[in-house]
Amino acid sequence: MMEALVAAATVFVFLYAIYHYLGMRKLKREWRKEVQQFYLDGEKRKSVIVLIGTKFDETESAKAIERKLSDANIPFTPSEFIGALIVGYLGIIIVLMNMFNLLLLPSLFIALLLVEGSRRLLFILRKNKKKQMFIEQLPEICRILANSTRSGMTLNQGIQLISQEIAEPAKSEFKRMAHELSLGIDFSMALRTMEKRIEHKEFQLFAATLLIQKKAGGNISAVLDEMSQTLDERKLLKQEVKTMTAEQRYVSNMVPLIPIFLVLMMNNIIDGFLDPLFTGIGIVLLTLFLIGTVLTFVIVRKITNIRV
Repeated sequence: MMEALVAAATVFVFLYAIYHYLGMRKLKREWRKEVQQFYLDGEKRKSVIVLIGTKFDETESAKAIERKLSDANIPFTPSEFIGALIVGYLGIIIVLMNMFNLLLLPSLFIALLLVEGSRRLLFILRKNKKKQMFIEQLPEICRILANSTRSGMTLNQGIQLISQEIAEPAKSEFKRMAHELSLGIDFSMALRTMEKRIEHKEFQLFAATLLIQKKAGGNISAVLDEMSQTLDERKLLKQEVKTMTAEQRYVSNMVPLIPIFLVLMMNNIIDGFLDPLFTGIGIVLLTLFLIGTVLTFVIVRKITNIRV
């Protein structure tokens, strides 16, 4: 009798699970239909915020932001980046008012300073990040091109192979160059155009090597192999220097944050602790503090920025 009850209960639970599974699949299909209707299969979107963002992305001011985001290798559109800043600004205001008991006006001012400082710091720390990632791919590019020329391919065919095998961000650059070569543009002209877009001394050395070898002839695969080894050694040296200066760079990032956090914590413990800062002498002291903090950050970053 007990075995029959257990078997019946098992069958019931199994059927109940299948029923809920089918129900979830139905809800998932309905949700997909709603999403497809919302986006209208690539046509105009219904969301007002998305439409405003799309219009903003087409403006000239958005183009400047887009270039900065591209150089910093941040996968945001200008409207998404502005939206993230606004959300962050509102979030900081809520935290300052609820956790640190600040009034609305000081919270607005401090949140504005934090958001603007974070934005500028982000672009400073990630300046030319895309170019740096491209340069880090140069040893692999040299090896692929050396192997292609060693197997009997031409340089044009080697560039086409690189555009297929390499990862981003070098992939898009070499794909653009391969497209230019397919349109009949001279190899040296296409390489010079790419060199103007990259503007880095290591890529200039790479471009000069290709142009000289193309004009003078010689064993270009051996030259590219040697260049890849040299670039790998430089990459290892840069990583070693970066590791040795990691503590100093960490301190430079913490210097602006620790005093602000301590002052806000004291204001949370002692009511009205920040009120003197918004008087005449308080504003002067606050200005001197901000200048000193920025100078400390810049000086430490300059000292730890060792060029190889």
